[in-house]
Amino acid sequence: MSGYRLGALARADGHRLHVHDSLGSTNTEALERARDGEAGPLWVVAHRQTSGRGRRGNGWASLPGNLTASLLWPVQDVDPALVPTLGFVAGVGLMAALHGAGVGGVTLKWPNDILASGAKLAGLLLEAETLAGGRRCVVMGFGVNVAAAPEGLPYPATCLRQLRHATRAEDLFVRLTDGIVDAARVWDRGRGFVRIRERWIADAAGLGATVTVQTGDTRVQGIFETIDGAGRLVVRSEDGTRRTVTAGEVHLGTAATAA
Repeated sequence: MSGYRLGALARADGHRLHVHDSLGSTNTEALERARDGEAGPLWVVAHRQTSGRGRRGNGWASLPGNLTASLLWPVQDVDPALVPTLGFVAGVGLMAALHGAGVGGVTLKWPNDILASGAKLAGLLLEAETLAGGRRCVVMGFGVNVAAAPEGLPYPATCLRQLRHATRAEDLFVRLTDGIVDAARVWDRGRGFVRIRERWIADAAGLGATVTVQTGDTRVQGIFETIDGAGRLVVRSEDGTRRTVTAGEVHLGTAATAA
């Protein structure tokens, strides 16, 4: 027995689950299944992940007892312009799982991190691909530091154990699968993104505070004002002008002024 199982909402919604002892990357495995004709929704979970990755090609360390999972999600009937907003569905669903497990003091850092007291607790990775015949697929990847936090990183990291929460990865996963179903129903193939955006902003880190975003050689600094209707970060500069940011490395608070 793997110990991993789907929640009641996920089972009722037709989700399926593949559990592996070891994988290079759960996202890679989910994408491979899509290339082989799998439509999803399909969860891929690994007890051990050896070549995990985060945004912009960065590695993601997977330590024993942590949660590494990916969800292959069908998007054939979704407007391509709305597909990227699934990243917010992932964030809202994971926050619901953490809250359901009694974990407080956690926030969402745009675009894809979960923080606890300013330290990284979890990361999300959304990957999309156009397959043979024009089929489209999206994979939502989740990496949660449950039992241990990686060391030697250029930013602080923490885990649920350090936060004195005894939740196991297997138990958090059950809550995650149901949290995603609930968030996806609200999202409604992108048509309900305005409501998902509201939920996301309610848990946002650094809202109303100084933020710096670095994209290549371009740096945008100002006040984190909101997330717009397309999921972009809105930054208000000292002169009152507003700039929208689609992607970049985000620094909040004192880290923003030092960036």
